Amino acid sequence: MQFWCLICLYLLPLPAAAQTLPKLNVATTESALDGETQHVYWWAPDVASDRDVPLFVFLHSWSSDYRQDNSKWLREAVRRDWIYLHPDFRGINQSLKACGSRYARRDILDAVVWATQELNVDQDRIYLAGVSGGGHMSMLMAGHHPELFSAVSAWVGISDLSQWHAFHTRNDPPSKYARMIEQSLGGPPGMDADRDADYRDRSPVFHLHRAKDLPVSIWAGVNDGHTGSVPVSHALEAFNAIARGRGDEQITGDEISQLVTRRQLARPRSGDAEFDNALDRQIFLRRKSGPSMVTIFDGGHESIPDAACDWLARHRRTAVLPE
Repeated sequence: MQFWCLICLYLLPLPAAAQTLPKLNVATTESALDGETQHVYWWAPDVASDRDVPLFVFLHSWSSDYRQDNSKWLREAVRRDWIYLHPDFRGINQSLKACGSRYARRDILDAVVWATQELNVDQDRIYLAGVSGGGHMSMLMAGHHPELFSAVSAWVGISDLSQWHAFHTRNDPPSKYARMIEQSLGGPPGMDADRDADYRDRSPVFHLHRAKDLPVSIWAGVNDGHTGSVPVSHALEAFNAIARGRGDEQITGDEISQLVTRRQLARPRSGDAEFDNALDRQIFLRRKSGPSMVTIFDGGHESIPDAACDWLARHRRTAVLPE
C-alpha cells in the first residue's frame, strides 16, 4: 500500500510554484532615437510557431533592469501560452535617459516592434503590465501611446514624480528614491521651468487623459505609503486623469485623503467594500470609468499576477504599431 501511495504522489503534478520555468532568450534592439543597444528577455510558447498568440510585455521595476527575476509573471505567460517580453529601458532609474524619458519610452516601443516582426503576435492582444517602477512606466506608456496596447495593468505605480519626490524628502535625510529621481531628472522639481516640464513629461497623471478608450486597470495596496514606498494617492489620481478624459465622475479629494490616512472610506459606495474572489482579498475602493478601473485592496507594495492576467485576458483591442 505504501509503495502504491508513493507512486501516486510521484505522478501528481507539481504545484505551479514548483514547476520549472523555461529559459529566457536574449535579443537586442537599437534605439530609434540615439542608436543605443537595449537588451530584451523573451520567451514564446511552442504554439506560437503555428499561429498568432498574445504578447505579454512586463516591465522591470524602479531599481532593476531587464535581468530582474520576475518569475511569477513569466509563470502566468507560460500557463496561458502568451509570448513573454521583458525589455530593458535604460536600466535602473538613476540616469538622465532612464525614469520615463522619451528614450526609455522608445526602448519599449522598439521592443514591441521587434516582437511583432520576429514572432507570431496577435495584435488584438498586446498586453502591458508592471509593478512599482514598472507600474509607473506602464501607466506612462498608456498615456503617451494608448494606441499601442490592447490592455494595461499597473500595480502600485508612481503617477506624479514631483509628488513622489516630495513624499521622499519629507524627512531628513531624504530617501534613496528622492536621490534617484534627482539623478534621473537632473535635480529637484520647482527650480527650473524646463526641468519641471520634464517632470510632467515623465509623470503619467499628466497624460492618462489620452487613455480614455484603452482598458487600464490600476491596483494598489491600502497600506502602501505606510509600509511601502508609494502612497495610494498615486493610483487614485491616475484613475482620476482617465476619468477626466472621459468626462466621468472622479474620486473626491476627501475620499483620497481618507484612504491615504485612515486606510478606509468613511462612506464606501456599493462595490467599494467587499471581498474580491479574484484577488482573494478584501477591497476598500473600486471605481470604473469606461473600460478602466482602479482597485485599492488589503495589502501593501505588492502585486497579484494571476488576477492581473485574468483581467488582461478579457480584453481584445487592435494595437496600432509605431513607425
